[in-house]
Amino acid sequence: MRSDQSVARALVRAKNVQYHDVTCETQPDGSLVLTARAPLGPVVATTGDWLHRWAEEAPDRVFIAERSGAGWREESYRAVLQQVRALAASLLERGLSAQTPILIMSGNGVDHALLALAAQYIGVPIVPVAEQYSLIPAAHPRLVHAIEMVQPALAYVVDEEQYSDALALDAMRGIKVVTSRPKASGSQATAFADLLKGGSADVEAAHALVSPNSVAKILMTSGSTSAPKGVLTTHAMMCVNQTQIAQSLPMLGQHVPRLLDWLPWNHVFGGSHNFNMMLSNGGSLYIDDGKPVKAQFARTLENLSLVTGTLSFNVPVGYAMLLEALRADAALRQRFFQELELIFYSGASLPQEVWRGFEDMAMEIKGEVPLMTSSWGLTETAPACIMQQEPTDRAGVIGVPLPGVSLKLLPLDDGRFEARVKGPNVLSGYYKDAAKSQEAFDEQGYFITGDAMRFVDPKDYNKGLAFDGRISEDFKLLSGTWVRAAQLRIEALACLAPLASDLVVTGQDQGDIGLFIFIDQAELAKAGFDGALQQDGALSDPGLLAELSRRLADFGQGASSSTRIARALVMAEPASMPEGEMTAKGNLNGRKIMARRAALLERLYRGEPDDVGLILVPRGESQRVQPTVK
Repeated sequence: MRSDQSVARALVRAKNVQYHDVTCETQPDGSLVLTARAPLGPVVATTGDWLHRWAEEAPDRVFIAERSGAGWREESYRAVLQQVRALAASLLERGLSAQTPILIMSGNGVDHALLALAAQYIGVPIVPVAEQYSLIPAAHPRLVHAIEMVQPALAYVVDEEQYSDALALDAMRGIKVVTSRPKASGSQATAFADLLKGGSADVEAAHALVSPNSVAKILMTSGSTSAPKGVLTTHAMMCVNQTQIAQSLPMLGQHVPRLLDWLPWNHVFGGSHNFNMMLSNGGSLYIDDGKPVKAQFARTLENLSLVTGTLSFNVPVGYAMLLEALRADAALRQRFFQELELIFYSGASLPQEVWRGFEDMAMEIKGEVPLMTSSWGLTETAPACIMQQEPTDRAGVIGVPLPGVSLKLLPLDDGRFEARVKGPNVLSGYYKDAAKSQEAFDEQGYFITGDAMRFVDPKDYNKGLAFDGRISEDFKLLSGTWVRAAQLRIEALACLAPLASDLVVTGQDQGDIGLFIFIDQAELAKAGFDGALQQDGALSDPGLLAELSRRLADFGQGASSSTRIARALVMAEPASMPEGEMTAKGNLNGRKIMARRAALLERLYRGEPDDVGLILVPRGESQRVQPTVK
């Protein structure tokens, strides 16, 4: 089977990948600067240029669609352009400009897309924020932070009643509201349908003033390491990035791309990378109103039964859930792979067993493997800076710099490199924060990412780079030993999957490495363990602890102190977004978790061997390992 897959990858390599040979320059300080030999191709001026192009070349092709009853509400390129221009006229008549951002409080939807494109068409910045900030009362402070930062003139919600608590916040006073579904009575909002009536404002004149340097959107950083910042995202950043991506993925220009996607538009992956990929290449974007969580994944499967894509984008947990569903449904499996050309993962490294599962399934259905790839970038880089340039048989490779990107690699003591980037897709600064903007760049104008990387093959730069954690997440044990926490988390998570949904690696200024383990409740029940058995904030089911202890013992066989996990607690309470333990993207904020659960951290390192729920992983053969349970 593996040799067949190698042949299949060779076929994919020939037809779906554009190689970017890289040059490498060594600077006097010992840093390396990598750039692609291929020059950056032609770039349009604004996102409106894409819309005009496809409204002319493929006017009846579906651009954007969302579920409506048993089917879809589909909007063609021609219809989208007409509605965008009508909305733009209404916005101009209401006095909106580059100085009056629009806050978008709802998640993905057709009206959300139309309003965003209309605003960009006339140079009005949009500020999409996570819908959870409005819908979860305890997360309202994060919404207030965004409002106070950008001071929007207009806010959009899909449903006035559903968002009524957020709309009633003191911070919302004076902000006009637009909604697709007004309250049945007593509504104070403008109906989206009224905006679509248009007006007499000179849309052409306003559109002509929009330039590549005009701000298209202000995206909030995740806030996982500091207070969220507003990333000034220009038309040039987004337009350049789509040219860079298209140069690396020729399939985008060879066939009309189609995508069913749930990734949220307040995040750069879903809202800039994927949304603009469909718009720039004349593709069709079907909005998946499901998500890879237990309560909503059935909706994703229902949507896949109606529409499948030529491209697939997801995070690792989404692919793990999808793989299980495909194994159980032969008809869906056939449909999913029928026209699939790309499997793209981001957010974390894809577990190798999930990678191999998709490979084997693709070979069974199609006799070849779609290009399985990943990329690297940040909210500040629009986002893609590096992309895997060739098929590989494993996850974790992020590739080489895209055309136009200069990647500076500063050597670290452990064989890794600190990554810094420069290019036309990189931001010039943060919104109204001169100090943070200045701190973000080094003396050569490179953006300081804080990420670490290593070469897949130090003798061949064209083999690409692998992501190797956030430098800020690394820490030292009492012995002075450095722990690469981000990479260790990925490896330990693979060891504990699928029981563990996520982990926090602990041990700063301690004698050894520990874990806070967050459990997947569905997998817990499936395995027959009892989540009701708890002790002071930690799960205490003896069978569960024994299983996790056995796996951690296997994981630690022959490991050094920098990778050996010696202790763990299983969290009874999931990570809380309102308390700042989890970002809107679903990433854990390890510092916040350890601070908020300081008593559990103290118990992890100071607890007695007979403490209920505490896992102590002794050295030695795994079959002798038992958790310390009372």
